[in-house]
Amino acid sequence: MSTTDSAAARPLPASTPGARPLVRRRVGGRLLPAVDLLALLPVGPIVGADWLLGAVFALLAWLLLAVQGQHRLRICLRVSDQVPQLAIASGLPLVLLVPWLSGGLLLAASSFGGLVLARAGLHAVLRSGYRRGALDEPTLVVGSGELAERIAGRAREHPEFGLRPRLIPLSEVDELGELVAAHGITRVLICPDGATETALAAVLRSNRPLPADVCVVPRLPEIGAALPRAALDELWGVPLVPLRRFGHGRAGAVAKRAFDIVLSGLMLVVLAPLLLALAVAVRLDSPGPVFFRQLRVTGPGRISQVLKLRTVRVGAVQGWAVPAEDCTALGKWLRSTHLDELPQLINVLRGEMSLVGPRPERPHYARRFGQEIPRYGDRHRMPGGMTGWAQVHGLHGDTSIPDRVEFDNQYIEQWSPWGDAVIVLRTVAVVLRASVTACLRWELGGGNPRHRRPARPRPGAHRRTGRRVGFARN
Repeated sequence: MSTTDSAAARPLPASTPGARPLVRRRVGGRLLPAVDLLALLPVGPIVGADWLLGAVFALLAWLLLAVQGQHRLRICLRVSDQVPQLAIASGLPLVLLVPWLSGGLLLAASSFGGLVLARAGLHAVLRSGYRRGALDEPTLVVGSGELAERIAGRAREHPEFGLRPRLIPLSEVDELGELVAAHGITRVLICPDGATETALAAVLRSNRPLPADVCVVPRLPEIGAALPRAALDELWGVPLVPLRRFGHGRAGAVAKRAFDIVLSGLMLVVLAPLLLALAVAVRLDSPGPVFFRQLRVTGPGRISQVLKLRTVRVGAVQGWAVPAEDCTALGKWLRSTHLDELPQLINVLRGEMSLVGPRPERPHYARRFGQEIPRYGDRHRMPGGMTGWAQVHGLHGDTSIPDRVEFDNQYIEQWSPWGDAVIVLRTVAVVLRASVTACLRWELGGGNPRHRRPARPRPGAHRRTGRRVGFARN
C-alpha cells in the first residue's frame, strides 16, 4: 500500500456514541497502573513480610513508577526497554524502609519479577487486541513531508502497534484541539520535517494541554540521543520522543501551588523577625512608607501589585534604572543583598506569584520586549516568581534580556518540583553570599557600601545577542 494513498489523507470519520473507538487506549492506558499495583500488593504477604510494611513498599514502588513516567502506555510494547526503571522502582523503597523491613532484598527482587511478568502479560493481551482491531487508537500524524507519510504508512502496515493513522498538515494545527475532541484522538505524532523552528515550537506548545499522548519524530532519527530507552518510544525502528505533560497540566499546577503555599508559609514564619527588623530599619532610615508597591506582569493575563521593602527616597522617579543618589543608605544595602524582595512572600502566599518562575516585569516594558524580542511572551505561560532559573545563573540587574528569555523558557519546558527546590536552595546560597559580602563592604567602607549605577538602555540594544541591558533590578 502506498504511503500517499487516500486512506491516509481522507477526513476523519465523525465519532458516534457507543462506537468502538471508546474502547481503544483508555483500556490499556488505565490498565497499566492497575496491573502494576496488582502485581506489587500480593508480594509482601507471599514472601512473609509484615502486611503493613508490604503495602507501604508496594505503594512507594508504584509512586516511583508514576514519577518516572512509566505509567504511560508506550506504542512499542517491549518490556526489556523498561527493565532499568522497574528495577529502580523495586529497589529504591528499601532505602526508606530498611530499618523496619527484614528480608528486604527478597521483597525487592520478587516485586521486580512480578512487575516484569505482569507487564509482559498485559502487553501480550494488548498486542492480540491490536491485531484483531478491537483496541486500535485513532492517531493523528501531523506533517506534510516524506517523513510524515512514511510514519503513517508504517503505522498502517504494522497493526500490532494499534494505531489508526490519519495525516493532517502543519497548517491545520490550530484545529488540532477540535479534531482531538471531536474524534476521540488518543495519540498525536508530530513530524517536524520542513517546519521552521518558530512554527515547530508553536505546534509543540499547542499540544501540551491536549488529552492525548503526543510524541515528536526527531529530525534525524538515525542519530542516537543521550536518553534512556524507557524515556523514548518507537514505531517500527523510528524513535519517538514523548512530550512531558506533568509540568504543563492541572496536576503540575496543583503541585507547584502546593509547593508555594507550604514553603512560603514556612519562610514567612521563620523570617518574620528579620522582616520586622528590616521594616523598622527602613522606617527609621528615611521618611516614607515601609513597602514599595509596583505593578508587574505576574502571569498569563495577570497584573499584580508586587511588594518590596522601600529602597529609594520618596518622590524619586521610577524609570528604567535607579540612580544611586535616589537610593537611601539602607536601600543600597538591601538591594545588594536582595533582602528587599522578602515581602514578595506575601504575594506568593496570596497566589499572585510563585516562589520560582520568570521574574515579572512592568507592563509597558513587557509589551515593548514582547514586540522586539522573539519568544518573550512565551515566558508568561507560567506565573512570575521571586527567583528563577535565569536569576541563579546571574541574569539579573544589568544583563542580557534575550538570555533571560532563553533560560525562562527552558525552565518552563523542563519544570519539576525537584527543579524548583534546587533553585530555591541556590537562591538562598546567593542571598547569604551577597549579605556577607555587603556586610564586609559596609565595614571596610565606613558604612557606605558601593553601589554601581546601571547603564541607561539604548533603544533596541537588547536585540543584540550577548549585549548587556541596564534596567531596574527586579
